[in-house]
Amino acid sequence: MTLSKTDTPAGLRTAGWALAALGAVTLAIVAFTTPWRELAAGAPDVVPDPARDFLPEQIARAKTFDALVSVPSYLSLGLTLVVAGVLVSTPLGARLLGRLRGPWWLRVLLGVLGLSVAVAILRWPLGMWSETHLRAFGLSTQTWATWTADRIKNLGVSTGLTAIMVLAVVTLARRFRRWWIPAAIGAFVLTLLASFAYPVVIEPIFNDFRPMAAGQLRDDLLAMASRDGVPVEDVLVADASRRTTALNAYVSGFGATRRIVVYDTLLRAPADQVELVVAHELGHAKAGDVLSGTLIGGLAAACGACLLYLVTSAGAVRRRTGITSLADPRAVGLIMGLLSLATVLSGPAQNLISRHIEARADLHALNLTKDPATFVSMQKRLAVANISDLSPDAFEYLLYASHPTTPQRIAMARSWALLHGLPAP
Repeated sequence: MTLSKTDTPAGLRTAGWALAALGAVTLAIVAFTTPWRELAAGAPDVVPDPARDFLPEQIARAKTFDALVSVPSYLSLGLTLVVAGVLVSTPLGARLLGRLRGPWWLRVLLGVLGLSVAVAILRWPLGMWSETHLRAFGLSTQTWATWTADRIKNLGVSTGLTAIMVLAVVTLARRFRRWWIPAAIGAFVLTLLASFAYPVVIEPIFNDFRPMAAGQLRDDLLAMASRDGVPVEDVLVADASRRTTALNAYVSGFGATRRIVVYDTLLRAPADQVELVVAHELGHAKAGDVLSGTLIGGLAAACGACLLYLVTSAGAVRRRTGITSLADPRAVGLIMGLLSLATVLSGPAQNLISRHIEARADLHALNLTKDPATFVSMQKRLAVANISDLSPDAFEYLLYASHPTTPQRIAMARSWALLHGLPAP
């Protein structure tokens, strides 16, 4: 097969304009679909205050837990940045992958597998460190055997998806001079397919699901979904207790595959609190958050393909890594390094959007149930059971917080109550 030639300056400009256009469309969709203000203007402003709702020992426990698990978490992040930095700024990756033998496509797959496994091995002690803290605080119910099995499953799924993406990029780079065009289209389509396949392909790898037993709770959840105009096919119970004591629920799937999924651990809570958790999740389905998130993710992936093309066309990158073209199987390390950096750097923006979307789902739950007192009780239960960080520092909030803090969520419920003439719980 003849390798594609380097694109012309005009071609690079075309890719740049395509990136600008796709980026503008993505930002416009984000700007107009993100609920930047949840409560109506003029709603009473209630200041979040952990001390108002949690005992001093609960606050202290949350702070201690967060301090302990933050250390391996930050070290894992640092490791990710170091490995990615080495792969995108030195020829080490190309030299290591240059030792592989066989057809080019086999070297690509072996390269993805080798790098993924190497990074997983480096992270393994940090994962064990974090797991010991989860067990010490009663959050994890796993044995080392089941914990290891889950890590291997995660590695298999992530490596498989990465292999598909990297192999596609190298294949297209070997065939087309302007490979970013089919790559952008393929990235968009792959994101959509992965989102639709996740509930029926990926979720069963990690959890077993059973229909919720017939009874009042099941009837009430289905009736609430019907009243909300969110049709669901079933109510399932996930066997989360074999991993954790944390509480959660979610609405999964689209159309005929949409179902309410409740952690078996959540079933220990009062029924009205379970209903409020599910009402929150119905809010995501009602607003089409998964669909809009998938669309935005697909557009962002298309932008990523254009950006990957432009970055790897830069002479400085090629000189530092020893890679003349992404058609070279040795470019696997460079591609994976750039993917890792993109994931880390885009995290704060994703979290910002997610926090507003989660707040809208909270508001939906309040509007649907009209029960702010139970909402506050439910949030307290979730925070204590999950040992949530009640007052994260600014950096941690920016980097990791995909949801508003529990005090923020409780404060919004109190504002909602006052706005509707109800006593603040």
